[in-house]
Amino acid sequence: MAQCVQSVQELIPDSFVPCVAALCSDEAERLTRLNHLSFAELLKPFSRLTSEVHMRDPNNQLHVIKNLKIAVSNIITQPPQPGAIRKLLNDVVSGSQPAEGLVANVITAGDYDLNISATTPWFESYRETFLQSMPASDHEFLNHYLACMLVASSSEAEPVEQFSKLSQEQHRIQHNSDYSYPKWFIPNTLKYYVLLHDVSAGDEQRAESIYEEMKQKYGTQGCYLLKINSRTSNRASDEQIPDPWSQYLQKNSIQNQESYEDGPCTITSNKNSDSNLLSLDGLDNEVKVDGLPNNFRAHPLQLDSSSDPSNSIDGPDHVKSASSLHETKKANTGIIHGACLTLTDHDRIRQFIQEFTFRGLLPHIEKTIRQLNDQLISRKGLSRSLFSATKKWFSGSKVPEKSINELKNTSGLLYPPEAPELQIRKMADLCFLVQHYDLAYSCYHTAKKDFLNDQAMLYAAGALEMAAVSAFLQPGAPRPYPAHYMDTAIQTYRDICKNMVLAERCVLLSAEILKSQSKYSEAAALLIRLTSEDSDLRSALLLEQAAHCFINMKSPMVRKYAFHMILAGHRFSKAGQKKHALRCYCQAMQVYKGKGWSLAEDHINFTIGRQSYTLRQLDNAVSAFRHILINESKQSAAQQGAFLREYLYVYKNVSQLSPDGPLPQLPLPYINSSATRVFFGHDRRPADGEKQAATHVSLDQEYDSESSQQWRELEEQVVAVVNRGVIPSNFYPTQYCLNSYSDNSRFPLAVVEEPITVEVAFRNPLKVPLLLTDLSLLWKFQSKDSSGKDNEEVKELVTGEPEMIGTEVISEFLINGEESKVARLKLFPHHMGELHILGVVYNLGTIQGYMTVDGIGALPGCHTGKHSLSMSVRGRQDLEIQGPRLNNTKEEKTSIKYGPDRRLDPIITAEMPLLEVFFIHFPTGLLCGEIRKAYVEFVNVSKCPLTGLKVVSKRPEFFTFGGNTAVLTPLSPSASENCSAYKTVVTDSTSVCTALISSASSVDFGTGIGSQPEVIPVPLPDTVLLPGASVQLPMWLRGPDEEGVHEINFLFYYESVKKQPKIRHRILRHTAVICTSRSLNVRATVCRSNSLEDEEGRGGNMLVFVDVENTNTSEAGVKEFHIVQVSSSSKHWRLQKSVNLSENKDAKLASREKGKFCFKAIRCKEKEVATQPSEKYTFADIIFGNEQIISSASPCADFFYRSLSSELKKAQLSVHAEKQSIEDAVRLIQKCSEVDLNIVVLWKAYVVEDSKQLILEGQHHVLLRTIGKEAFSCPQKQEPPEMELLKFFRPENTTVPLRPSVEQLSNLIKTSLHYPESFNHPFHQKSLCLVPVTLLLSNCSKADVDVIVDLRHKTTSPEALEIHGSFTWLGQTQYKLQLKSQEIHSLQLKACFVHTGVYNLGTPRVFAKLSDQVTVFETSQQNSMPALIIINNV
Repeated sequence: MAQCVQSVQELIPDSFVPCVAALCSDEAERLTRLNHLSFAELLKPFSRLTSEVHMRDPNNQLHVIKNLKIAVSNIITQPPQPGAIRKLLNDVVSGSQPAEGLVANVITAGDYDLNISATTPWFESYRETFLQSMPASDHEFLNHYLACMLVASSSEAEPVEQFSKLSQEQHRIQHNSDYSYPKWFIPNTLKYYVLLHDVSAGDEQRAESIYEEMKQKYGTQGCYLLKINSRTSNRASDEQIPDPWSQYLQKNSIQNQESYEDGPCTITSNKNSDSNLLSLDGLDNEVKVDGLPNNFRAHPLQLDSSSDPSNSIDGPDHVKSASSLHETKKANTGIIHGACLTLTDHDRIRQFIQEFTFRGLLPHIEKTIRQLNDQLISRKGLSRSLFSATKKWFSGSKVPEKSINELKNTSGLLYPPEAPELQIRKMADLCFLVQHYDLAYSCYHTAKKDFLNDQAMLYAAGALEMAAVSAFLQPGAPRPYPAHYMDTAIQTYRDICKNMVLAERCVLLSAEILKSQSKYSEAAALLIRLTSEDSDLRSALLLEQAAHCFINMKSPMVRKYAFHMILAGHRFSKAGQKKHALRCYCQAMQVYKGKGWSLAEDHINFTIGRQSYTLRQLDNAVSAFRHILINESKQSAAQQGAFLREYLYVYKNVSQLSPDGPLPQLPLPYINSSATRVFFGHDRRPADGEKQAATHVSLDQEYDSESSQQWRELEEQVVAVVNRGVIPSNFYPTQYCLNSYSDNSRFPLAVVEEPITVEVAFRNPLKVPLLLTDLSLLWKFQSKDSSGKDNEEVKELVTGEPEMIGTEVISEFLINGEESKVARLKLFPHHMGELHILGVVYNLGTIQGYMTVDGIGALPGCHTGKHSLSMSVRGRQDLEIQGPRLNNTKEEKTSIKYGPDRRLDPIITAEMPLLEVFFIHFPTGLLCGEIRKAYVEFVNVSKCPLTGLKVVSKRPEFFTFGGNTAVLTPLSPSASENCSAYKTVVTDSTSVCTALISSASSVDFGTGIGSQPEVIPVPLPDTVLLPGASVQLPMWLRGPDEEGVHEINFLFYYESVKKQPKIRHRILRHTAVICTSRSLNVRATVCRSNSLEDEEGRGGNMLVFVDVENTNTSEAGVKEFHIVQVSSSSKHWRLQKSVNLSENKDAKLASREKGKFCFKAIRCKEKEVATQPSEKYTFADIIFGNEQIISSASPCADFFYRSLSSELKKAQLSVHAEKQSIEDAVRLIQKCSEVDLNIVVLWKAYVVEDSKQLILEGQHHVLLRTIGKEAFSCPQKQEPPEMELLKFFRPENTTVPLRPSVEQLSNLIKTSLHYPESFNHPFHQKSLCLVPVTLLLSNCSKADVDVIVDLRHKTTSPEALEIHGSFTWLGQTQYKLQLKSQEIHSLQLKACFVHTGVYNLGTPRVFAKLSDQVTVFETSQQNSMPALIIINNV
């Protein structure tokens, strides 16, 4: 239970006090009425004694009474109606609310921090009023009248006579059988005569004389002269006197309800006394009550009172209009009570109460106790006093109490008033009232036994209840509190006597006692036991107290607290106590909030919303409903729909209160702010026939960090080229689309007259569809005009002229249940300045009567495109995006700081040119190496001219705009006939095998020294594209060498002719997707020719073997490939002629066929090389058809150079990986085996497509770099290395000197033997055959080489002997020579044979070393063919 102002030791004595009746004459009542008080009310603030009182018990022991209080009330002859009591209690509770500025207690329990009101004043008020307004009943005497004050005024004509009348009246009320109410304690009631004297108006002497007369007649102990009204009421405002009455009068007591009637008392005859008896026993729920003032009948908790006419009241003066009562109450609030009383009068009243209690009441009580004691002793024939008697009763063997269920229900048993059992009870009650708890306990205990023996259950329960309380209150606590007495009493009242009022009193008292002993668990159980359906208010208050018990336990039970608070709130709500209901729900919410109890939270929030709305706390209602909607709801769709409608309804009411106020923030739909994307620029145009617009950037593209990094690198590359190789410090990559991955730390730049599209990601968390209407962006704009002034404009929808920013409005935007959907909203800036996009504004509504069929929302009216809106409210949601977390400095790492995110704050800059690019006849599929011609159209769609157009791509080998020569040279007529992309010349058939030579410089094709081959200027005529102008340029494409799908990124860069300070350049992106299928695979090797012809002293002949394989699978529809031409391109070498042995002229390859070609290559003439040694390439074409493709012109040369530069790039990268410090010697040796001959194979493919034959053409490149090493046209797949065991070893610091490989060494010296193929010798004439052999040694390197030729070599392997036989070299067996750079030296040797046969002359071993080196290397002959000679006998 909550903390109380009073302790239980103060509460119980205050709840059970001696009752005194007051009977006033009309005149006396008039005097007190001058103060707006009845006589009883006048005494109320002074009814507690300020000093201790003493009295003697039956044993003549002195007994001290502390803080005694008496209750004086006007006599009312009608028992209070249960309905009236209920109304009163209801008003008391609703009138007591927590104070506004009350600081709640913070209780920390586990991980809960709860703000809980520690006190519950409404409960205390309820309890006080409940105990005060309990109707008197026959089975107990605690609230029966002990005495009666008879009050008359000194101003009456015959005051003494008036006293007699009043005395008779009191006697009649007490002893006439017509009056069953009020109840009197004993027949001989104490009468106390009070003479009221009005000091300001009355005659004091007369009053004194009358008082003397009274003393004569009634004795000094029995009368009193009370002087009041020392001042007149009109002087009241001069001096401020305290008003002690207001606190008592606010709690309307039952007596107050009747106290405004005019007569001294309301006496009515009531014939139907039985029903009264019933209602006395508290069975008020069975008795229908009538005759109440109307305002009781109108109360929500009032029973229907028209059905039982038997209980109606006859008295005419009892029926009084409700309005007059209300008026009296209203008037009451503004009235000053006690206006005619001075502080002296206050003291007089206090003195009067003291006198009455000391002289009248207590002696009367003492006497009565003695009499009762004597009666009991005489009646029972027992010993001298009860004290000794009780000892006997207790010391005897205890009779076990019968269990409550065994006793038969005899609650209807009534004792006559003089029954001895009742006398014991009377005595016990009297002792209890004067705080003599020991004696009271003994008497109650005795009475309890008697009642139980008689099975008078109502009486027994009453005795048990008071025995328990007495035992608890006994000074020094001789015995523990007998809680089981209380439990039995409660059970008896409730189940047997069906009297909930008495049961409730038991529970209230017992719970307080248990709480004082910190037995919270038992107290809570007790309180919960008495919650029932018959009274919502009682159940609510008890449940709330039980909840407080749970939270006040040693280890607080938080969830039980919350659960019982909810139950209490529910019952408060049913009882019409809206404020208390709301408070309970709010307190419980603290526990359920954010703990995943979503359905409970929804219920609580919904109730809070409802109650707040009823109490017109609209803001609270809105926020509660908002919570239901924004939490991830687990409710059904129908329930969510109801919540949403309720929310919209409440919201509408709120917004109508302040129609001109700021737009409210709406909770639905969710906006994922960080997913907001901003796009600057126009939407992409769709493809138009063969015209395909550049893909550029659009909101439909997914973000890909890899590709965005690629685009950034491309832009940096082109910017660096434009700025002479340096990226400017203020360069910032262009971002057309800003999202959560982009860098949003700077203010983005937008261009005037180009739209800004904001994509807002909405999500509907509900299962019901949401309809947003009139959806648009909310923004703030600060214009910067040319004069530099700032004009600020904040608009939701702009109406100003001229319009600064155009705003697009989406009229209807439907989001189905649990759907995520993006809305794209546009703004059109017409002025320069700073724009801030704040949020979105829309009407939120739901669809009327939507149905869900199989989980699919079937929306009526969808087909018309208009949804019927049930109800909608206008509001806004802000877009607030949190920037990235900062993590650079130490301070940022240790704290949590976020950078700015400025994607919604663009700066609108001056006009810029805008380029659109269209691709015409652009293929989607190519064969590897296929050449295709397309066209590109560049259009300037802005009002500014553009210049400096460039394109940059990571794959420059894929496309070309033609070399510098291509635009100038018209296409040859024959090429145009065959629609060929190449420049061709018809040739005669004679020159079939010899090469046609031309040359070209790589500078012409944009791949000169030091340039960036990826950045290609677009050859615009006049280099400027004017506004509205368009230009078409040819573009050749070559299918990449690997098969598969290729994404090729083009970035077009351009600038404005007028330099802009903010935006230097603009870009346009295009991603081409090309699917390539396999065509030819070309492999080539080059090796030295051993022949001596055409030597010209240069050592320069080589053989080139080219293998071409058709790897195309028939899916592509390719019938066959024709190799039409093989060209070479090199700075130093060229093909001379074809040495194919077959006479087959046209080289056709069907599927999976392979063709072999062999060509002879020679060095170029010096003069051909000398002109521009670095960049001049010699092209040689060997033609297999009847037309020559000029390989040194576009596009053949373009693609050759492109592939060359990309290969060189790869080669450089791999070289960088190697050690830079290669020794010179090794380098020289390596150079010997190097060759830079590049082969271009040109082909045509015949394709059948849709029964038409097409001719495709293409080219493959093979770059030959090393002698004897096979080179390929397409990159070879690397086999992944097998897994190896990890080896752990210590790295050694010795560096191994780099040695050239065996292959490189074998190429240092080229050897060739010249001898006759067959030699005839007459062995019968001469047994030795001598054959002259010339050994040709050719130095391939640029350095001097020392050579050792060793002829002593014998073939040791037996196989070689068997095959070739044996022979001997004659003459010198070892030669040492030095060969100068590229020198050729011939040695004349003689071989000696003794048999005929076939011999291999290739046995000399040749060792070589560079002259200035120490190490000797053997040149290996393994690459050369066996030098076979046939020796014949003639």
